[in-house]
Amino acid sequence: MNQRRSIKNVAPEAIMLAGAGRAILLQLANPAIGYGVAHHSNFATDPLKRLHGTLSYIYALTNGTSQQKASVTAEVHKAHRPVSSPGAQHHPAYDAQHSALQLWVAATLYDSGMQVYNKVFPALALSDAEELYRDYGVLGTALGMPAEHWPATIAEFGDYWDQQLRQLSVDDNIRGVAAELLAARQAPLWIKVLMPAARFLTAGLLPSDVRDMFALPWSPAKERWLQRGFRTAKVFVKVLPRRIRHAPMHYYLRRIPG
Repeated sequence: MNQRRSIKNVAPEAIMLAGAGRAILLQLANPAIGYGVAHHSNFATDPLKRLHGTLSYIYALTNGTSQQKASVTAEVHKAHRPVSSPGAQHHPAYDAQHSALQLWVAATLYDSGMQVYNKVFPALALSDAEELYRDYGVLGTALGMPAEHWPATIAEFGDYWDQQLRQLSVDDNIRGVAAELLAARQAPLWIKVLMPAARFLTAGLLPSDVRDMFALPWSPAKERWLQRGFRTAKVFVKVLPRRIRHAPMHYYLRRIPG
């Protein structure tokens, strides 16, 4: 497998979905995003809507036609316009079109993707890793984030990431939103069947402090199972044909106009 990787050929790999729950919970742990989602999303009746929207967004921007890119970008901006509040006694101010929040969303997608990628695929040369990192900036700029807000290098991103992790917090309201997402009670049966694995991966891949914020149980035994699972996945990505590894992307792209 060619080690030179771009977001165009990394994003379609189905194994990258293993980090999706991690990214969403990290987004929710930013209080401004968490309360925006809690107040402006129908998590109780459609808890997976944000996940589906995120996957459509990533697949269209990285592998879609120009019309599909325009379509998902317009949908995201339309969805974000009403998501704002000046703040109140029990919640912070939030605005989904604020560039700092757009940066954090893109950052969670990159970092979660790399958590999975580095466990499954061969290590990248530094220059290739930096190139792939720069590619991920499009997930923020398409939201409206100025390009110069994306940290210039992986090292600078690491400093930004560590700073942001120290500012995360989760209360009972946001914990409830996450619980609705991970329970997926209103989801189709085939998704419910997959949710135990999704909950396991989400808990296992989260930074331990954030996992504790969401009160997700973990143990050394679960950690060993997680590492065994990724070692198995490393074998499967070498032998499975691309049409199977990329099947989720094609499923989503077929449902996006253009």
